[in-house]
Amino acid sequence: MATTLLGKSPVTGGPAHRDGNVLRWVGAYTASMVGDQMYYIALSWAAVSTGTPAQAGLVMTASAVPRALLMLGGGVIADRFGPRRVVIGSDIVRCAAVLAVAALLFLTEPGLWPLAALALVFGTVDAVFLPAVGALPARLTSRDQLARVQGMRGLAVRVAGVVGAPLGGLCVALGGAATAFAVAGLLTAVSVPLLIGVRVRDLPPDDTVTAPAVTAPARTAPAGPTARAELRDGLRYIRRHRVLAPLVLAIALADLGFVGPLNVGLTLLADERDWGATGMGWILAGFGTGAGLASLLLTVRGRLPHAGYVMAGTILPGAAALGYLAQAPGVLVAVGTALLVGLLAGLSGALCGALLQTTSEPAYLGRVTSVASMVALGLAPLSMPVAAAAIGAWGTGPVFAASAAVCGLGGIVVLCFGELRRAELPR
Repeated sequence: MATTLLGKSPVTGGPAHRDGNVLRWVGAYTASMVGDQMYYIALSWAAVSTGTPAQAGLVMTASAVPRALLMLGGGVIADRFGPRRVVIGSDIVRCAAVLAVAALLFLTEPGLWPLAALALVFGTVDAVFLPAVGALPARLTSRDQLARVQGMRGLAVRVAGVVGAPLGGLCVALGGAATAFAVAGLLTAVSVPLLIGVRVRDLPPDDTVTAPAVTAPARTAPAGPTARAELRDGLRYIRRHRVLAPLVLAIALADLGFVGPLNVGLTLLADERDWGATGMGWILAGFGTGAGLASLLLTVRGRLPHAGYVMAGTILPGAAALGYLAQAPGVLVAVGTALLVGLLAGLSGALCGALLQTTSEPAYLGRVTSVASMVALGLAPLSMPVAAAAIGAWGTGPVFAASAAVCGLGGIVVLCFGELRRAELPR
């Protein structure tokens, strides 16, 4: 069957924020992310209400293991079957699992086992969903619009954070965890018809496998590459690429230095300074506002020139601001500093994502995205218990400074590799 060239795809051209095809995907992604936020609220509430704190903690972390172990394989699946198909299948599985648990909670009190099973299902599905959803934008629009799509995706994440958690809490308050699970499942279901209506670009013929025109009757068609071979091929492709290899390293360093202070360190900092939960909430709001402004900027402009230099120029001062956060004399200064961190981190993160998508060959996008996601969501969270233990031993100031130094190394990596430093987003 003939394939469609990237340049002759039926996908609508023009600015991404005016492209109905892209907007359908953004709508589906937003609905799915709001459902995810509600799912986590419902899961945590149900786990705490049903078991001990230790058991609840195990349930909440049950999804991390399959996600970390299977993420690289998920990239192979996204490349082999296509990211749109994988995202649709993932949302269907998540919707069915969440609604099934909601029905169980409505009808009986099953205990912790269905919650743990649901967490494991979510972690397994995330391992294929995250690489696929990262690879999908390059199939929806032209390369010059990918930075704008990254901005739109960032706005969707911020909207989900603002809407999903309060909505999940409201559902729990009105009808318990079962109601919150049910609404979360229905929101995820909304994404499916929207995704079905999304049109995608086909891979170029060079990146697809075609059968021979004539096959001898006594022979069988040669077997395609195994999943392991495809994974090795993807890792080799990244390792030999002059832009992707240092880019993935820069992402790894930035995430490793950033995750611990923001997730664990901020809570301990607020407690140490007697800012309380309210102060911590304002600081998080400042960070979210800054990240939202960065996403809005990319959505409106669509492209920033000198992407490599801008990426380094946002990572380095962002790291310095992160280190200063522990030295802030009061809540107001901390909120302003967090806003700056969010703005700079949001810009650098979106540019990293856009460069990954514009630099990678289409056939490797799922595997490239899986490696980047593995670093951010599989390895970086491991820094949280380390950060907590280090703060207990040495205090927030030294740990935030050390984390900032690790983040800053990501910017130094960008400056040290000429191909990445001079990288540009397509016009």
